[in-house]
Amino acid sequence: MSSRDRILGRIRRAVADGGPDPAVPRDYLRVHGVRTPAATADLLAANLAEYRAKVHRTDGAGIAPLLARLLAERDARTVLVPPGLPPYWLSAADPVRVHDRTESTPYELDAVDGVVTGCALAIAETGTIVLDGGPGQGRRRITLIPDHHICVVRVPDQVVDSVPQALPRLDPTRPLTWISGPSATSDIELDRVEGVHGPRTLEVVLLTGPAE
Repeated sequence: MSSRDRILGRIRRAVADGGPDPAVPRDYLRVHGVRTPAATADLLAANLAEYRAKVHRTDGAGIAPLLARLLAERDARTVLVPPGLPPYWLSAADPVRVHDRTESTPYELDAVDGVVTGCALAIAETGTIVLDGGPGQGRRRITLIPDHHICVVRVPDQVVDSVPQALPRLDPTRPLTWISGPSATSDIELDRVEGVHGPRTLEVVLLTGPAE
């Protein structure tokens, strides 16, 4: 008998009774402390900055000029746009829009200067942005291949304090991507290298008030 057979045999014996799954205790804290929506947004901004993301704040009137400036600062000539991104957000930007197409190759996506997306929500205590592939976010690969990602978070609607508060608002059947800062690894001699598994630069725009 192989090791594989022994392991599978143990699993079969363990579940053979067909009884109900044991209850999992959920008595942990759902949030650490009590915050106002403004304090939650401040905590999110602080933790994002701690992860070396660049954080900006604006309102509906300022979103278009801000995004135009952020793209211009990188001399962006092209910007990847998911299908459901509000058109007004990029109305002042000069770069050519590149649409998210199924037939686009990784090489074509890598040649794009940046990508602008929305998000599903953001978690203040961990400084995490969560994407779920919604219309304003596009498929996962468009936020992994370009080197510059600008992500817009609506405040306070899309901001929660903690992971336990986030999970009930997310659909587990969707392709969830959890982002805490720009892509980085310290696997080799604890030397931090950015841009290995995704964008080298992450900019997060905290958007208050109407966006359109």
